[in-house]
Formats: sequence, structure tokens, C-alpha cells
Amino acid sequence: KMVIKIIEFIRIAGATFGTFWAYQVGMNTITPYESVLHILTPWLIVSIAGTSAIEGLFFGKQSAAEKGFVNDGNYAYQSRIGLLSYAVISLLVYFENWGPKAELTIILTFLFFMFFSALNHGYQAFVKKNYHWENLNRPFLTILLIVAIWYPVYNLLF
Repeated sequence: KMVIKIIEFIRIAGATFGTFWAYQVGMNTITPYESVLHILTPWLIVSIAGTSAIEGLFFGKQSAAEKGFVNDGNYAYQSRIGLLSYAVISLLVYFENWGPKAELTIILTFLFFMFFSALNHGYQAFVKKNYHWENLNRPFLTILLIVAIWYPVYNLLF
């Protein structure tokens, strides 16, 4: 149970630090929104999707119980592999320096997943009355995620 809480802390702390670092460094360049996105993309995706994948792959039953779910089936295992793929591809895009369009693609794909994940957690909390912390915080943390990526994404798209 403590391991799940530690992973949750690392997830939120990594995303928070990465956002701070991306804006701190990226805003002081000649291409601020591209630089912010370049730094922010792997920090957010690895912090959120990477830790979620590790949590699920190695501590799946404990993680499911912590969130108030009864089972931890093959479908959940498949989702964790998907999360791991987001993290690995975001690192590949970053280290190979594939550029803003690749970064936009992976961050928007990840955001699409996070948006529907937040809807699911909100549904679990407010309709199914599963008031575990993870179900309550996901919709709000996803709003913060959208706020964090709004500046670079908006400026690159429009």
C-alpha cells in the first residue's frame, strides 16, 4: 500500500517539477513555446504514463485495490502496456529530436487518453460513489495538465 502512495507522489511531483522546469528554461529561449513543449512532453508523459505503467505492471493488484476496484484483469494489463508505450515513444521523440510536430502528436495522443481516463475516474467517483483519492483527483489533475500544455500546444497549432 505504501509503494502505491510513493508512486503516486512521484507521479505528481515529476509532472509538477517537469512543468516548472519546462517553463523556467523554455521561456528563456528564442522559440519559447517550442522549447517548453520539447521539455514538457517527456517530463509529463514519463511522470504520468511511465509511473502508471510501472505501478500497474509490478503492483497491479495493490493498485486496483487502492483505487477501489475489485479485479485486475488482462484488459488492465493491456492498458499498462499502452501507457508504457507513450512513455517510451515520448523519450524517443525527445532524444532523437524529432521536432514539434512529433511532440505535438505524442502529447495530444496522451492528452486524449488522460481526458477519457479522467472521465472514467470522475464517473467512478460521482456516479458509482467510489470516493477513493485517485478517483477524486484525476478529473482535477487532468484540468491542470491541460492548463500546463495549453501555451505551447495552442501556439504551435494556431
